[in-house]
Amino acid sequence: MAERFGGKYSPGAPAGHTPDPADGRMVDPVGAKANLMFLPPVVLAFSALRDGPVVLGLSLIGAAMLALGAWLLREGLRAEAAYDARKVARRPALPRKMLAAGLTGIGIGVAAWTGTAGMVGAVIYGVAAAALHVAAFGIDPLADKRIEGIDTFQQDRVARVVDEAEAYLSAMAGQIDQLKDRALSARVAAFQATARRMIRTVQEDPGDLTGARKYLTVYLMGARDASTKFAEVYGRSHDADARTDYEALLGDLETNFTTMTAHLQEGGRTDMDIEIKVLRDRLSREGIKPDTTNS
Repeated sequence: MAERFGGKYSPGAPAGHTPDPADGRMVDPVGAKANLMFLPPVVLAFSALRDGPVVLGLSLIGAAMLALGAWLLREGLRAEAAYDARKVARRPALPRKMLAAGLTGIGIGVAAWTGTAGMVGAVIYGVAAAALHVAAFGIDPLADKRIEGIDTFQQDRVARVVDEAEAYLSAMAGQIDQLKDRALSARVAAFQATARRMIRTVQEDPGDLTGARKYLTVYLMGARDASTKFAEVYGRSHDADARTDYEALLGDLETNFTTMTAHLQEGGRTDMDIEIKVLRDRLSREGIKPDTTNS
């Protein structure tokens, strides 16, 4: 992906999951093995309740470190999956998996110190725990990925637009998922896959950014706002007409994004202004008036 490392894993970046490059659907790379890392801090905290205040305090500190390490591990795995899915990416700004390994080692060391291991034993246990953590989950990506022959400025320019687009797509899904309606969630996922095909096209040829910029920023922002508006209305009333209108909007967006992606892949610019005007008018009919001053 022609971008800085983005998503929720870089400073000031948005929340979201990582895209599956095969079909554009959102997947969560965190598995059961990583989720089990939340169990040790719980066990440590409860096991210390019957001990004295000093042991209890140290155990709670160790449990907090283990819990923070488990959380950082989850975020690090998501960051790594996003990095792997992109053709061009910057390494994560914060090495979450390595920090998780360090916190796990410290947490286990503190837990051992409250027992009978002593200082030396606690250090040994802590180092062993950190090493096993690295062996099980690895470390964070340490180098940027870039496409040869494309300058850094152009890749970073695409990165900013793609990060923004991913934020809007994730926000759309979040709004609709709150409705607990599988059909609607699947419909949004289908549109996301269409939008991500355009994103991949721009990643492969950053020169297409000029034509795609409004789609990936202004009109995805409009789609997000329309999703928020629909979720509020449909969540209260389950209005069938509102649902029909929203699904029609998704259909129009999907058609326009598909057509635009085809133009980009063919290297053509014919009728783009007309398509952009049609899409803007469609969003306006939904009461969404996106700001185009920065597009």
